[in-house]
Amino acid sequence: MQTAQLLAQICGLPRLEARMLLEHVLQRSREWLLAHDTDPVSAEQAASFLTLAAQRRQGTPMAYLVGVREFMGHRFEVSPDVLIPRPETELLVELVLKSCRGMQHPRILDLGTGSGAIAVSVALERPDAMVVASDQSVAAIAMAQRNAHALGAKVQFWQGNWYEALPSEGQFDVIVSNPPYIAATDAHLTQGDLRFEPKDALTEHGDGLGALRIIATGAVSRLAQTGAVWLEHGFEQASDVAQILESSGFENVQTFPDLAGLPRVTGGTLRNL
Repeated sequence: MQTAQLLAQICGLPRLEARMLLEHVLQRSREWLLAHDTDPVSAEQAASFLTLAAQRRQGTPMAYLVGVREFMGHRFEVSPDVLIPRPETELLVELVLKSCRGMQHPRILDLGTGSGAIAVSVALERPDAMVVASDQSVAAIAMAQRNAHALGAKVQFWQGNWYEALPSEGQFDVIVSNPPYIAATDAHLTQGDLRFEPKDALTEHGDGLGALRIIATGAVSRLAQTGAVWLEHGFEQASDVAQILESSGFENVQTFPDLAGLPRVTGGTLRNL
């Protein structure tokens, strides 16, 4: 059968993507491929590679094809059951860790955890923390649990819709979420990688602010005194999210930009009444 080198040349993909798919199919490292790129591959391996290449040419995200995505320096299992972790979301983790600085055994809640990227990353950075995560998707919770186990992170997972997933008692020092915030009418839902990601994790099928309202208003009864909340949102939603937080009882409301300089995360602390 054709060598890996020839397969990469005929698949119609950029060299980097072809190499990543070959690494996945052959279960070999980049270094091995460089040293063995003229080695023959089996008919089954060639067929698997060309099938994945065809799916990639049709737009399927690389993360779903290879089944992993790096986030905060860790490899997370992903599938079409969860959103693909993105670099801009690392800002949420950084802000949570900053909010917990100086605390002993902080209590942190990640709502809509998906692959578990946020909750697991926080737990790995703060092994002394009590990290709790919820998601309405059974498949997402199962994947988040696998990621936590694979990376050695201690996280409590609850399946259900936002705060309804949690036991009635218990308060947190920080609540964090990357909820569905794309408006149902936004054309981006039919473009690029978003076409393949779970719709319920992208949009709440309304104006894009519904989930953010639920999280902000519900956080008031779930946060300890002066506790903080951090919410990811669309770059055009910063003022709306700030207003939601302020009207819900938060102060010191601030918005922080992502790596592209776009307003991406807004949060504040519970108003001390």
